Amino acid sequence: MTEYLKNKGYCCICDRQVEFSSKETRLRDYYICNNCRSIPRERALMYCIKKFYPKWKELSIHETSPARRGASVKLKNNCPNYQTSQYFPNFPLGEIHSSGWRNEDLENQTFGDESFDLVISQDVMEHIFHPDKAFAEIARTLKPGGAHIFTVPIVNKEKPSRVRATLDANGEINYLHKAQYHGNPVDTKGSLVTYDWGYDICDFILKHSGLYTTIVYIDDISKGIRAELIEVLISRKI
Repeated sequence: MTEYLKNKGYCCICDRQVEFSSKETRLRDYYICNNCRSIPRERALMYCIKKFYPKWKELSIHETSPARRGASVKLKNNCPNYQTSQYFPNFPLGEIHSSGWRNEDLENQTFGDESFDLVISQDVMEHIFHPDKAFAEIARTLKPGGAHIFTVPIVNKEKPSRVRATLDANGEINYLHKAQYHGNPVDTKGSLVTYDWGYDICDFILKHSGLYTTIVYIDDISKGIRAELIEVLISRKI
């Protein structure tokens, strides 16, 4: 198959000159670094971490649902105070699961107040049933001056955000639209999409957490950052 896009450039995850290429028109998941195998949104996230928090290696960081490549590996290998977690519904919160991950529910975290300089999430916030609680909890665990730096598909753009599924008092899922799932590193069934976010996510975050959010969009093939739905959001705690 012929490459749809192929170019040389600098990967901010590898910190070296590499070749980027994609055999698919959907660049978001297929525009790969030939060295570290990272994809555009991971490179965009790492670029923003480096640009806005140049002393990132010295910071205390919590990443929820980390990937096994890209920015997650970069942070793990370079940050002594890097903490990760996954969510296992039927396991005690705050304890280490048999998989080796610490179990944390973003809506009800066991971390203390003002524990982290940065909280990182990659394509997680579209899978939360109560994002109001999750954003509030993230804000609680951030130190003053800290930030939640994350990717989330902004699929609705200028249209209002849309709820796709809710959870009733008995834990039953109420599907408001056709069920849609994304990959989940700890669950073969995948993760249900609960929200189609629009740009009004910034107002939502401010209302429920007090964090002020900036949306950063990067389009630069010299850095291997080009694709649809790769906005990086930075929510700051004043």
